[in-house]
Amino acid sequence: MISQFFIGRPKFAFVISILLTLMGVLSIPMLPISEFPDLAPPQVSVTTSYPGASAEIVKDVVAQVIESEVNGVEGMIYMSSKSANDGSYALNVTFDVGVDADMAQVNVSNRVQQAMAKLPEEIKRQGVNVKKQSPSILLVVNLFSPEGKFDNLFLNNYMGINLKDNLARVSGVSDVNIIGAMDYSMRLWLDPNKMAALAVTVSDVLSSVKEQNIQVAAGRIGAAPVAADQTFQYTLQTQGRLKTPEEFSNIVLRAESDGRRIILSDVARVELGALAYDAQASLNGQDSAMLFINQSPDANALEVAQGVRDELERLSKSFPEGLEHAILYDTTDFVDATIEEMYETLLVAIALVILVVYIFLQDARQTLVPAIAIPVSLIGTFLFLLIFGMTLNTVSLFALILAIGIVVDDAIVVVENVTRHMQDGLEPKEATIKTMHEVTGPVIATTLVLLAVFAPTAVMPGITGAMYAQFSVTICIAVLISSVNALTLSPALCATILKPPKEHTTGYKAAFNRFFDNLTGKYSNLVQALLRRSALVGVGFVVLMVGTAGLGSSVPSGFVPQEDKKAIFVDIRLPDGSSINRTQEMMKDMIDTVNEIDGVTDIISASGYSIISSIVSSNAGLMIVTLDSWELRQTAALSEKGIVNTINRTLHSQYPGAQAMAFSLPPLPGVGNVGGVEFNLQDTGGGSPKQLARVMGGFITTLNSQPEIASAFSGYRANVPQMYVEVDRAKAKVQGIPLEEIFASMQTMLGGNYVNDFNRYGKVFNVMLQAETQFRNSDDDIMSFHVRNKDGEMVPLSTLVTIKPILGPEYIGQFNLYTTAQINAFPAPGYSSGDVIAAIERSSNQLPGGYDYAWSGQTYQEIKAGNLAPIIFTLAIIFTYLFLVAQYESWSIPIAVLLAVPIALFGAIMAVWATGSDMNLYTQIGMVLLIGMACKNAILVVEFACQLREEGNSIFDSAMTAARLRFRAVLMTAISFILGTMPLVVASGAGAASRHSLGYAIFGGMLAATIIGTILVPVLYYIVQNLREKMKKTPAAT
Repeated sequence: MISQFFIGRPKFAFVISILLTLMGVLSIPMLPISEFPDLAPPQVSVTTSYPGASAEIVKDVVAQVIESEVNGVEGMIYMSSKSANDGSYALNVTFDVGVDADMAQVNVSNRVQQAMAKLPEEIKRQGVNVKKQSPSILLVVNLFSPEGKFDNLFLNNYMGINLKDNLARVSGVSDVNIIGAMDYSMRLWLDPNKMAALAVTVSDVLSSVKEQNIQVAAGRIGAAPVAADQTFQYTLQTQGRLKTPEEFSNIVLRAESDGRRIILSDVARVELGALAYDAQASLNGQDSAMLFINQSPDANALEVAQGVRDELERLSKSFPEGLEHAILYDTTDFVDATIEEMYETLLVAIALVILVVYIFLQDARQTLVPAIAIPVSLIGTFLFLLIFGMTLNTVSLFALILAIGIVVDDAIVVVENVTRHMQDGLEPKEATIKTMHEVTGPVIATTLVLLAVFAPTAVMPGITGAMYAQFSVTICIAVLISSVNALTLSPALCATILKPPKEHTTGYKAAFNRFFDNLTGKYSNLVQALLRRSALVGVGFVVLMVGTAGLGSSVPSGFVPQEDKKAIFVDIRLPDGSSINRTQEMMKDMIDTVNEIDGVTDIISASGYSIISSIVSSNAGLMIVTLDSWELRQTAALSEKGIVNTINRTLHSQYPGAQAMAFSLPPLPGVGNVGGVEFNLQDTGGGSPKQLARVMGGFITTLNSQPEIASAFSGYRANVPQMYVEVDRAKAKVQGIPLEEIFASMQTMLGGNYVNDFNRYGKVFNVMLQAETQFRNSDDDIMSFHVRNKDGEMVPLSTLVTIKPILGPEYIGQFNLYTTAQINAFPAPGYSSGDVIAAIERSSNQLPGGYDYAWSGQTYQEIKAGNLAPIIFTLAIIFTYLFLVAQYESWSIPIAVLLAVPIALFGAIMAVWATGSDMNLYTQIGMVLLIGMACKNAILVVEFACQLREEGNSIFDSAMTAARLRFRAVLMTAISFILGTMPLVVASGAGAASRHSLGYAIFGGMLAATIIGTILVPVLYYIVQNLREKMKKTPAAT
């Protein structure tokens, strides 16, 4: 027996435990820290731009070409795209969790290359960008000028030139993006009137700029091979790309026969401006540049954030006077606070467990054995988390907190038995040896049961599998270390430090013993009475199981609890057709209003960008509202949910002309920008955008009438004011004017045209051609544009085109090749996301033919997780049963153990229902753990009863004796575990919602398993054993 070796050589066990603890301590700072394990499904983005093109043109000539090739790429779950009226195109391809992101990027890139030949020349010249998405936004850096010394153009380019690349090199940073970027561009602002007077067309300007702004290699003089007497070699330098506005202004457009030259400055104004003016960032209403920092999946969030701060501090020393930076949106605040709260919970749980053990054992030396076992098991777990490449996150810390009650059980079982034998007169060493002969089997059995419970959950696919795997592996490691400790360290300690217990006749210890003896007597009498009425107990147990099933079906389902993350998103939309200037003015007023709300600290905003539709739009805006720390927001009104309601109520009442929606950040990073439920209404019949918008409007009205849904909305619009240009193609043909000349002139003048590049500040920037602002303010301005006919005469476009107002889509979305409108819905108070999903499925029956819906984002993962839950529970019970069969060499005895599971589940479901919580991933994890814990408690009784039965005692006496003798151990381990979960139940602050979800289920389940299960398990053993022996026709001993 392994235990006997360590009883004889205790220092050997001590050294092993000390080494394991030291290695665990050294592993802690090396473990990556994050809020969650790496859960986000890999995403690959494909982006490009077709300047001047409408959403429908981008969809027809870009989206459909690329997506028909990308569709079905290996490992893809779904793909969604947006084609917008600013000419932008963005495709996101989402893959299964576990797919290698680098390989996914390569596969998508290969598919895009196959589509390149079919794309417009303008797209080919600009290129198509394919890259991995980094969904985990770590923090936002703002660059601003408190005194207004620098404008947005300077701030954005200073950030792009001096900060962006440096921050991208910080260890653990995967991506950096400037939101509302205004990269420098050489803007050639054309004057159509001057062009017409000088007979200059857009094509003339384009060809001249391309011809004269080129990078050339002039060669070398004297380069080998040369004559033998050649003694020098010179590299030739010449004017290549132009660099300054003055050099571009002097580009020659045409040379006249009389020697006069027409240069670019004769028909255009040249300035160093911005590539795009569609979106602009601000901080509390002042000009600002905004940079998103994304974290690599395997990086330590806290270390990356600190690295970014250190680098910013270094770079800020060279800032010009009047320039400052700030990090106001920082997800590591929540991670840091959550991890700190978890550490406190861990310490409180350890203290409570040790206190319970001391109250029961009433001896400091005896208490020291489990008190040592706890840190050795928990700290040693960190070493193996590092070895297995896992992170330190809320899920793994949850597992460690719950492991406290498990690991202490093994030590308690050993100490309690040693104490009992010492009371019978044995010396500590002999008592320990005898104890280990008795408890080695149960310790191994309970360990195998817990491993059996969690083994199948560790290999589940998807986000659910990743959450279960992190929890399962952590628990299993802690349990394995604990069981090894129970067979090595605990007996070594017992044989070394324990002394025969004293008889307490006075004081609180004696009072506790009298109370417990009295309780044990009443418990024994109750069990005896129930054993005599076992048939009635059996009927009651069946009723309990039916009631549990019924109650479970009435509890709402969810995915992950919504947490207070100290930040809120506000999506703003003005009436269709509103200009960016109007949007900026409205947002300034809104920022001032929201800043006055209690609990709000700062507001980061981006005019021209919608977080819901993820597109740039002149009538859209985004506000990131940061809040006070959790300690300063203890009331319901100052909670994140309360502030969201206040913002919505305030903005709706004060700004009726705008649509403003405040909402919490999604609980899981990387699976959607918005919380709540997300799905896509698909047009599978090939209808028009207007038809889709009409069906969507009716469907949203139906959804908003459902009691489960607080608000359903969409950013999709098909009635945005637009202009339709009709070209007289016959007249253009007669005059010898190519259609491409007409459309190129309109695209260049109105939408802007990328010409080529120039170098400045060590970067490469674009040269853009576009009409001056005053010549593109209304449809009448189009009439001032001219093209050249076959005779060299200038022809006004007004003779070739007619313009009429129409309504069209602001953007066109596609989901798995179908035109789609993305819809989001938030649950009403008292309802969960699962209720909203059910309401949407119920309402979808009213959709007309040719329309369907598909889930995406977090909702897709939630439904997938819900489908896995029954499989996980079933596998956990089957594996547990099979392990118990192998342990007891019986097919029936394990049933007596497993019948304790419904009792624990009843308590868990009751607790979830009573607290108004939902059945989410954390609740499910807790219930899986309860399967193991309920069985573990039952094993302590059933194992002892089986031994007594084998010794010849009657079934009745075996059940009674086992219940009485194991009552103290069962109650001590159960109360230790229950009190270990108390900090989760009463949690507050960062991450409290997740702790409540797990704590409610486990606390309620273990309470029921302790109060009801401890009473019923002996009776259930009695029923099962009787049936077993009657089936075998074995005469029962009396």
